[in-house]
Amino acid sequence: MPVMTYLNGNPVLGILGAGRAGTAFARLALKGGYSVLIANSRGPESMSLMVEVLMPGAVAGTSEEVAARSDIVLLAVPLGKYRTIPAGRLSGKIVIDAMNYWAIGGGILSEFEGSSQRSSEKVKAFLPGSRVVKTLNHMGYRELEEEGLPAGAPGRRALALAGDDPDAGMIVAGLISDLGFDSLDAGPLSEGWRFAPGSPVFGGTFSLEELQRALNQAVLAL
Repeated sequence: MPVMTYLNGNPVLGILGAGRAGTAFARLALKGGYSVLIANSRGPESMSLMVEVLMPGAVAGTSEEVAARSDIVLLAVPLGKYRTIPAGRLSGKIVIDAMNYWAIGGGILSEFEGSSQRSSEKVKAFLPGSRVVKTLNHMGYRELEEEGLPAGAPGRRALALAGDDPDAGMIVAGLISDLGFDSLDAGPLSEGWRFAPGSPVFGGTFSLEELQRALNQAVLAL
């Protein structure tokens, strides 16, 4: 299992994307004891007030800085902009793909429409040196902030994850637990369609047992 670097004594989570989802992820991670670096497309100077008000304790940087200085990097940019991610800086890193292709919510993207290759597989192909794990994409950011509970608490919700690197999956499962959720390994990255938009999982909140049933009910017609 890889050795983590630390900032102020805590594992470093980098977040690329500072929209509503990205800022919610930052607050969750800070609450879970992580040091958080975050970047947007306009540069750190544009984020000073946002950091101070919405996610105090986070540190703003450029995308390149955040990617280089983080142990785990979470992708929360609009999927259509994934090629702006600094791929070279992410080589060897654990990368969480929290992005979705959802034509209803984000418009049609010809690269993904009708493709036999799932969005996370395309992201991994763009980041060939990264250890990509798909998760944190199927529950709304409001629910993520509101429904986290300590490990073992009754009613704890669960999140699915998919990836091709078992060690990376274990580390991301630990992060998910620190954020207040159980996790369920859905298999390799190619199985991420089971909790993508249009699946029985997407948009819902589930216990671990309920999540397993919903994953099993997913039909490959997405």
